[in-house]
Amino acid sequence: MDTPCQPFRQTPSHLFYINITIHKSQILTSIQPPTPLSPTSKLASTLKSTLKLPTVTTHENIYNIPNFLTLTRLIATPLVGYLIIHNQHLYAFSLFTYAAFSDLLDGWIARKWKLQTVVGSVVDPMADKFLMTTLVTCLAVNGSLPMPLFVLIVGRDASLAVSALYYRYASLPAPKTMARYWDFSLPSAEVHPTTISKGNTFLQLSLLGTLLCTNLLHDPSATTGAAGGLLLSIQEMLGGEQGVRTMVQGMSAVVASTTIYSGLEYTWSKKAVVILGGDEALKRKQGFTGRMIMAGGFGSFIALAAWLWYTGKEEEEAEEVVEKK
Repeated sequence: MDTPCQPFRQTPSHLFYINITIHKSQILTSIQPPTPLSPTSKLASTLKSTLKLPTVTTHENIYNIPNFLTLTRLIATPLVGYLIIHNQHLYAFSLFTYAAFSDLLDGWIARKWKLQTVVGSVVDPMADKFLMTTLVTCLAVNGSLPMPLFVLIVGRDASLAVSALYYRYASLPAPKTMARYWDFSLPSAEVHPTTISKGNTFLQLSLLGTLLCTNLLHDPSATTGAAGGLLLSIQEMLGGEQGVRTMVQGMSAVVASTTIYSGLEYTWSKKAVVILGGDEALKRKQGFTGRMIMAGGFGSFIALAAWLWYTGKEEEEAEEVVEKK
């Protein structure tokens, strides 16, 4: 009778041999030297460790209510200017009131519902300056605004615009293409208006609103309307036409002072424009260049405004002499 086959059983020596073999293979694998880097890999690693590359920026959501209100203010601005030029002062004042209200509303909505965007921080003051420039230009054309003050306000905004164009180009990460330059959803610098600049904007709007109100006194559609009696009574409270003229001159002097100071503050303040990126040395150089562009441009407009004011005073004195004779 055949005996059944017994299963093969490894002796302890077999087990020991197998285990030693496995462990040796693991040890050899673990202590195997790393694969040497190629010259290209070494160069890339060296560049990454030495160069401060700009951080990669992502697109942000710019389609929200505050930015939409800013857009409507941009669209309404040329209409306000058109109405002023054509002496439609009642409609111009109404549309100006909407623009001022929307400016307050979009800022409140953005802060309350956390809808602030970098593009909003740039386009919102841009819309304010567009409205301001349009009003100042049209009111200067019809003689409501003194020419030296017109030069100061427009010169400050023009100098800021030129420096902003430089800041955008200098801070934009490569590649610097036209499409990327005008893509405001790709932020490269942040604008932080100073405290005096915000106050100056409020004073300028107050002056322009006052001038629009005084123009209503010369618009029959406004004086014959329901609010006509109120306008005339306010004029009498201020001392008649001469009182209104004196008030406007005082406001103009205050606005001229704040405009000069706020414009010059952009030449020394390093917090007004913050350039994004990681290269601090390059950011300091770009910031200094931008401030010098602002200083040179606005300084020229201040000199021009001073010359216009001086020549205007001489003409007034000459006219007084002629009248006395």
